[in-house]
Amino acid sequence: MARQYSGTLGKTGNCQIGVSLHLATDWASAAVNWRLFLPVSWDDQTTDDAETAAAIRRRRARCKIGDEVRHREKWRLALDMLDEARTDSGLSDRPVVADSGYGDATAFRLGLDQRGLNYVVAVKASTSVQPHDVVPVTPTWSGTGRPPQPGYPSKPTTLRELALAAGRGSLHQVTWRHGSKKTPHNRTGAMRSRFLVLRVRPANRQIPRATDGSLPACWLLAEWPPREPEPTDYWLSNLPTDTPRRELVQLAKQRWRVEHDYRELKTGLGLDHFEGRSLAGWYRHVTLVSLAQAICTQLRYDPKAPAPA
Repeated sequence: MARQYSGTLGKTGNCQIGVSLHLATDWASAAVNWRLFLPVSWDDQTTDDAETAAAIRRRRARCKIGDEVRHREKWRLALDMLDEARTDSGLSDRPVVADSGYGDATAFRLGLDQRGLNYVVAVKASTSVQPHDVVPVTPTWSGTGRPPQPGYPSKPTTLRELALAAGRGSLHQVTWRHGSKKTPHNRTGAMRSRFLVLRVRPANRQIPRATDGSLPACWLLAEWPPREPEPTDYWLSNLPTDTPRRELVQLAKQRWRVEHDYRELKTGLGLDHFEGRSLAGWYRHVTLVSLAQAICTQLRYDPKAPAPA
């Protein structure tokens, strides 16, 4: 436990943070793997001060944290779980969705690319990109010194600036699913909004370039609801260029299933009620809570089925 930002609290507090992997369909979802995020302050290998390191080791020993458990960024823990799901469980590859806590990590997106996994991940409006149609140029070489490398003629822009430049005329209304809430003005419960879909080239320095200096292209998806002065949400995706607009939106919005999972896990099943002091105890707790949620989901889907043995 350490002072760190908690999404549940909405602020920095003394808490534990877990990273979870969920499998989801249109009708059901479940948490199938967990990792406890270990802050830097719990890793004795991150400090050169002998006294501090000794205190951390004593604290780790009290919580029965083995030497193999070290501080790893949340996005690395997510990739670890994806690797485990693909190799140990034999799950076929499916598109990955994630919130901006992971989507903003360029290394996470590159890790998904390297694994051949498609993704639709939320990102911040300030993410830097080059427009898709801008071509790198190579400055004229004077014949002395190192030959210049090709590069883009202008500085990167942001997703927000690119979306505002495209304007409302580029928006398309998309219905991604039919919900249960019906109103006199929406008798089908259709969930719809307006979206901007563009090809862009993320411009972070970590992203490798082609020999001609060009950056790899991907989809930008931005939701711009009516009566809003600008887009409210942004996503990047490496799905193929012929991906239908509606499929992009459906995948981006699929995170509601994970949000539903966390609401049920915390408010109904006690996920955040753990008060133990050992790493093994934490894993037992989240495993049992996840199993309880999976059973509840199964019973909701088929109420007449016999209870699981």
